[in-house]
Amino acid sequence: MTVLRILGIDPGLRTTGWGVIDADGALLRYVASGTIRTDGVDSGHLPARLAIIFDGVREIASRYAPQAASIEIVFVNVNPQSTLLLGQARGAAIAALAFGGLEVAEYTALQMKKAVVGHGQARKEQVQQMVSRLLALPGLPGKDAADALGLAVCHAHAARSFAAIEAATHRVRRTQSQYKRGRSH
Repeated sequence: MTVLRILGIDPGLRTTGWGVIDADGALLRYVASGTIRTDGVDSGHLPARLAIIFDGVREIASRYAPQAASIEIVFVNVNPQSTLLLGQARGAAIAALAFGGLEVAEYTALQMKKAVVGHGQARKEQVQQMVSRLLALPGLPGKDAADALGLAVCHAHAARSFAAIEAATHRVRRTQSQYKRGRSH
């Protein structure tokens, strides 16, 4: 199996987390992580904030050259306005990834937490601890970067599973007969 470089994105209008890992089968290696911050822009100037997210994600994808990307699916919040704003930040990140020609896998926070910690109700601190352990980091990454690294780890596990299913499906097709109207071919 070849090494798969994965970029994980945890979208946010103020802080967008990102993390890059290399997956070589079950072996995961940390490459880089960080955040894209829009704090320096007036909160009322949404287009400028979205442009920062778009440009930041595009620059990270260009610098680290991932073969795959994963991003968190936005859940419906209690505040519909917050959900819409978060959705726009997520859209800016997805557009930047698509602009770079990357396929984008989408995972819920629950799926990511199950893949990284083992249960979907994990707290952010637990995600930080497990990401640090899984990637043998010397310290804890920031919460947004840890979530992004967790999304990359989640995709690494899913990609291995999908590859195994695909390989098994191809073998099954070659070894089993097909039936058409009760006749074996």
